[in-house]
Amino acid sequence: MKLISIVVPVYNEEVNIRHFYEAIRDVMEPLPYTFELVFVDDGSTDSSRSILRELEAQDERVQSIFLAKNSGHQLALTCGLDYADGDAVIMMDGDMQHPPELIPTFLAEWENGYEVVQTIRATTEGVSFIKKATSNLYYKLLNMISTVPIQPGGSDFRLMDRVAVRAFRRYREHARFIRGMVGAMGYRQKKITFVAPPRYAGVSKFSPKKMLNFAVDGILAYSTLPLRFGLYGGVICGFVSFCLFLHVLFVKYVENDAVPGWATILGCILFFGGFQLIILGILGEYIGRIFEETKARPLYLIARGKPKDEAGNGPSSVGARG
Repeated sequence: MKLISIVVPVYNEEVNIRHFYEAIRDVMEPLPYTFELVFVDDGSTDSSRSILRELEAQDERVQSIFLAKNSGHQLALTCGLDYADGDAVIMMDGDMQHPPELIPTFLAEWENGYEVVQTIRATTEGVSFIKKATSNLYYKLLNMISTVPIQPGGSDFRLMDRVAVRAFRRYREHARFIRGMVGAMGYRQKKITFVAPPRYAGVSKFSPKKMLNFAVDGILAYSTLPLRFGLYGGVICGFVSFCLFLHVLFVKYVENDAVPGWATILGCILFFGGFQLIILGILGEYIGRIFEETKARPLYLIARGKPKDEAGNGPSSVGARG
């Protein structure tokens, strides 16, 4: 019988874990598959870890991995994918905004030969107009500058075949934008549209700062266009400087009314200085990422769990995967 792994990142979700577990159990048990629930606790500070230990003791299909610190949603998902053993792996959040009722549809499409079954949020109940508008604008911008098409409304609620999971494990960059990474891998993909319900309980842990960092990672990971801003800006600045030079010549030799040009000089200094700082900032973002990658540090550290070797073939003495 085929094994289905369900990977769930957890961060301070004490009010949702039990309800989520029961919902998954009710959906999966009637299906002709065995399953495992792989919870990855991302450094929770509430009672999430205690609840996960209790669930492990009650049901051997539940496995918990505790990260040594809060590493972020994308790295928690990566950890779960690294340690999942299923013939297919389903990624989903544990707050019930990813409906477990879609799992049979995932599996049916997987059985039809699709290696990746990807969901697209048509909308999210209870989300403000501003958040929807900024999300749509972000994806439009990302697709304008990215070399890899990113599906607007895409989410990290998806199924991946074992073949796709093994391929994904070879991607080890630290600044991770999994939606783009999976899209860039290829394989046969099926898209399913769904309406995300409100959270079952609690509040989102995805703060505006985390959302901003996630957005920046998505842009810088899949586009070098920002680096070209220097070239485009240099052309614009050169044209403006030439126009100013013609103006100076006109005032001096035609109007014969040259005055001390402190305003022009100050304006030029501010314009060129500001533009150079912007370009240096963009270069700094890319260089910073190069610096992080060259250190070759592990993506995450395991505080409790069953470490595997790099091939995923069993126990390893190393508690982290790099």
